[in-house]
Amino acid sequence: MKKLYKIWACASVLVMFISCADTDRPGFEVEKPENIAVQEVIDDYSDLKTYVDKESNPNFKLGAGISLSDYVSRNLIYRLVNRNFDEITLGYGMKHGAIVQSNGNLNLDNVNDLLATASESNISVFGHTLAWHANQNASYLNSLITPLVVTPPAIANSLDLSGLLNEDFMNWDVSNSGSGISVEMGEGLDANSQAVKLISSANASASTDLQLITPDIQVGEGTTFEVVFYIKSDKPGEGSVTFEGLTDNEPMLDWTGTGTVTETFETSISWQEVRFQITGFNASTFNAKLNLGYQPDVTYHIDVNNFYVYDTGGEVAITNLITNGDFEEGHINGWGGWGNNSTREITADGEGFGGTGYALAVTNPSSVSGFWVVQSSLAVPELEVGEEYVLSFYVKSTDVNGNIRPEMQSTSWQDGADGFGTVYLTNEWSKVELSVTPSVAGRNRLIISYGDMVGTVYLDNVVLRKAGGSTSEPIFVEKLPEVKSQIIAGALESWISQMVTNCAPHVKAWDVVNEPMDDANPYELKTGIGKSLSSDEFYWQDYMGKDYAVEAFRLAREYGNTDDILFVNDYNLEYNLDKCKGLIDYVEYIESQGQTVDGIGTQMHISINSNKENIATMFQLLAATGKFVKVSELDVRVFVDDPSEEILQQQADMYKYVVDMYEEYIPVIQRYGITVWGVTDSPANSSWLPGEKQGLWTVDYLRKPSYASFAEGLSGL
Repeated sequence: MKKLYKIWACASVLVMFISCADTDRPGFEVEKPENIAVQEVIDDYSDLKTYVDKESNPNFKLGAGISLSDYVSRNLIYRLVNRNFDEITLGYGMKHGAIVQSNGNLNLDNVNDLLATASESNISVFGHTLAWHANQNASYLNSLITPLVVTPPAIANSLDLSGLLNEDFMNWDVSNSGSGISVEMGEGLDANSQAVKLISSANASASTDLQLITPDIQVGEGTTFEVVFYIKSDKPGEGSVTFEGLTDNEPMLDWTGTGTVTETFETSISWQEVRFQITGFNASTFNAKLNLGYQPDVTYHIDVNNFYVYDTGGEVAITNLITNGDFEEGHINGWGGWGNNSTREITADGEGFGGTGYALAVTNPSSVSGFWVVQSSLAVPELEVGEEYVLSFYVKSTDVNGNIRPEMQSTSWQDGADGFGTVYLTNEWSKVELSVTPSVAGRNRLIISYGDMVGTVYLDNVVLRKAGGSTSEPIFVEKLPEVKSQIIAGALESWISQMVTNCAPHVKAWDVVNEPMDDANPYELKTGIGKSLSSDEFYWQDYMGKDYAVEAFRLAREYGNTDDILFVNDYNLEYNLDKCKGLIDYVEYIESQGQTVDGIGTQMHISINSNKENIATMFQLLAATGKFVKVSELDVRVFVDDPSEEILQQQADMYKYVVDMYEEYIPVIQRYGITVWGVTDSPANSSWLPGEKQGLWTVDYLRKPSYASFAEGLSGL
C-alpha cells in the first residue's frame, strides 16, 4: 500500500526528478506539467476497497450512494462501483415515492432488476429507506385519510325512511335483532344526524343473526336500482345485502368499488360507502336485507339520512342550473371572464374543497379601481321573474381582506343586475349560501366580480337552484384522528411488509427510520403540522405518534431476515451534538417499547470548514451506544466552482480525518462501514448539490486528491 499524505509535495519531487533527466540525448526535454505529475501519483493508487483490512474489519462495508439507473445500465458508474466498493445505496430508487403507485400497489420491477444486477457482481445492496417524511407518494397516503365524500343522489329516494326517522321502525323488520337494534341521534355522519345502531350478539356466527329488512319497494318494468348506504363498526366487522323479489336474491357484488366481486363486505371504525346496482326483478316489489351477524360482539352504525334505494332512471329531484359547478371532470368549460390580466384555471387534483377533486382558481394579479373590473361569467338557463333562487358554493382566498360579489345579469348588461350580496373572504374553505329574486326577464348569466381583492379565489361545488328544493351538493365527513392513525398504520405495514419481503433474498440491512429528529428541537420528532408541505412530504409520526418508529422496526424485523441489521439514520449529528444525543434518546425509547435498533447511521454531509472537534465527539457518543455505526452519506463540500489546489487538499484532509476519527473511536465490532454519497462531483443539472465539487472523482471520472487521502484513511482501519 502506498502512503501519500501530502500529494502536492510528492508530486513536486517527481517533477524535479523528471527535469534532471539526461540532457545528452538529441532533441530537447520538456518538464512534465505539475498537474499531470500529481494526477499520475493519484492514479497510481489501487482500487479503494483494497485498502480495507478485511481480516481486522470483517463487518466493514465500503459503500457508494448512486442512482438505480446508473447501476442497472452497466455504464461507467457501474464499473467504477464494482471495482472500488462493496455495497451500494440508492439515492431514490428504493423509497416509497419510487415504488408505491397511486392505488397503493408496489411496482418492484426496477428494484428487482437492480438486485439481480448487483448480485451478479457480488455487490450488496443497503435498503434505503422504509419510514421517512420525504420522497413519499404523499398523494396516495393523503388520499387514504381525506374526508369521505357523501354525494346524495339527485333522484328521489324510493326507500321509505320514516320508520327510522321516527325511531318506531314502522314497516321495517327488526325481528333478528341480535343484542339490539335502535336509532340514535347524533351518531350518524355528523353530529346532527341519526344512525341505526345494530349490535351482534356474543354467539353470532351466521349472516341472519343480526338483520335489518327494509320496507317493500315498488318496481317498474326494466328498472335498475342503486343501493347506497354508509356504515362503520367499533371493530372489524362483516356484512352483506340479500333480497326478496330478485331472480338472484343472494348476489355476489363489488360492494365498495374495489373492482372485486365478493360475497360480503368488511367494515371498520371508519365510515365507508357501500354502493351497488341491482336488476333482474321477478316481482312488482322487492326488499333489501342487511345481514350483519357474521361476527360476534360488533356494534355497527348506518347513517339514516343517507340510506338510499333509488331507480337510476327515475325523475331528478332537483336541478342545478350550473352544469360544471363541481369541476370534477378536470376542466372549467363554460366559465369565462375578463379584466386586468386576470386568469381562470382548474386547480390540481386534490385542491378542491375538503382536499379532494378540483376547484376553479381565479387570480387577480393587482389592485384595480372598481370591483367590476375583474369578473367571471357563466351562462345559465334564464331565471323566472319573481321566483327565488339560491346560490351556494364553497370559497377561500389568498387575500383575507378582500371580497367577491356574485350577481345575475342578462345578456345585455345595460338593464342592471340582481345581486346576491357581498361575500367576505378568508383563507379557509367556507360555505356561502345566498338568494336572489330576479326583477326582470332575461337573467341568464352568473357574474362574479373580484376587483376588491388581489390574489387567488378558489370556488368549488357551485349550485344555483330554485329555493325550497333540496340540494345534491356533497357532504364531507372528516375521519377521526384514531381512524387516520389506524389507516396510516395499515399503509405503513402494507409498504414495509411487501418491500422487505421482496428484497429479503438480497438486502440484509435497512435504514428503517430516516431523519426523525427536528433540527430546531433536537430532542423532539419532526412534524409537518403547521408547515406548507411539498408534494412528496408525508409525516408518518403526525398520525401514528412517537411509536411510528417502534412499528416500523417491528415490521422490518417481522418480514425481513432474522439476522438483518436495522438502522436509524439522520443528518447534522456532527453539526448539532444535541441532535445526536436526541437521536440516541429516541433509539433508547424505541428499544424500551420492545424493539431492537441494531445501528445508527450518521449522514455526514459536511464541508472543508466543518468542526473537527464535533466530529470526534459525535463518534464518541455513537460508539458509547454499543450499536453498529455507519457513516451513511459522506461527502465534503468546497463551496467554490473552481477550487484551488489548496482547497482540494483541505477537502482531501477532511475525508481522511473522518476515516481516522471513525477508526479511532468506533470499535471494530461496531464498524458497519462508510458510504460515500454521490462518488463523483455533481453535474450542474444534478438534483443533489448541483455543480458542487464534493466527490472523490471529478464529473469526468478523474481521481481527485480526496481519493488518495480517503484511501490512506482506509488503510489505517
